[in-house]
Amino acid sequence: MSLNKYEASRIDQIPVFEQNELEAARLARLANLGWLRNLPEKWVPYAELMRLEKPVGTFLLLIPSLWGITMAAYGIMAPLATTVSAIALFSVGALIMRGAGCTINDILDRNLDNKVARTVERPIASGRVSVPQAVGFLAAQCFAGLGVLLSLPFECFYLGALSLPFVFTYPLFKRFTYYPQVMISITFSWGCLLGFPAVLAPLNLLVAAPLFLSNFLWSMIYDSIYAHQDKRYDIKAGIKSTALAWGENTKPILYGLYALQVSSFLTAGFVNSMGPFFYLGAAWGFQRLFSQIKKVDLDTPSSCWAMFTGNIKTGWILWFGMFIDYLVKIGGFF
Repeated sequence: MSLNKYEASRIDQIPVFEQNELEAARLARLANLGWLRNLPEKWVPYAELMRLEKPVGTFLLLIPSLWGITMAAYGIMAPLATTVSAIALFSVGALIMRGAGCTINDILDRNLDNKVARTVERPIASGRVSVPQAVGFLAAQCFAGLGVLLSLPFECFYLGALSLPFVFTYPLFKRFTYYPQVMISITFSWGCLLGFPAVLAPLNLLVAAPLFLSNFLWSMIYDSIYAHQDKRYDIKAGIKSTALAWGENTKPILYGLYALQVSSFLTAGFVNSMGPFFYLGAAWGFQRLFSQIKKVDLDTPSSCWAMFTGNIKTGWILWFGMFIDYLVKIGGFF
């Protein structure tokens, strides 16, 4: 593969930050703590390990689960109480397991995080949490996640267990492949499958498979844009990503992924006989996503971050349309 303009400028030495850069990173971390400032001081690094001050990842993990739950509930006309219960449990589970995933990531990436300005202040990389402490905290999170999983129908247990290899290994892939986004996209799309047994619906792959694919492609889009934030540092640190693999071809590729995502999402809705609100939500959400891809400046980290976080609203819009359809259907309006 030929070097793009960023790889061509690679410096093989480990980046050494100036004192003012480290201080800027520390001040940025403190400024972004938000409500974590109200926690006991000793709790704060562990809350940061879970990224509680940055809930975007939790929402992006939860939303595909809500898609799966709602599409399945619509298909079998599941009682509202069953659907709401599943949504509540998945909300708690997304918070816990996203935190566990971030903890795994920080343990494995501790010697990479200290080479990137945006991550140098993470709890383990900065020495505020030791590896043994992080492992113990991870065990507690996994135990709590198991409690949530056991509260769901048994079919969710073995289907959820199949996702664990992806959860525990995806941080490693950035070391030897330019496509670690594939692994994280699989991980973040698993909820599309879990949503079906969560409401006691059969796993209808004619619906679940295109829904899974749609979320997979969506995750590839937003996580590739996310990776563009750190590309200059990633080159020096030896971290691989689609941002480096695609380089200046990123936007054309994103448009291609977008077209496939729209097709997959609409296919899932058509097969599931969704109503008009599903398609209205799809029109609004996908118009918004197209605009985000068009406007993002891939060479400006703040623009990449704004687009990444903006995907929360896009995901909610897509879910809201299908949820209104579900409410209308169980209410007997069509």
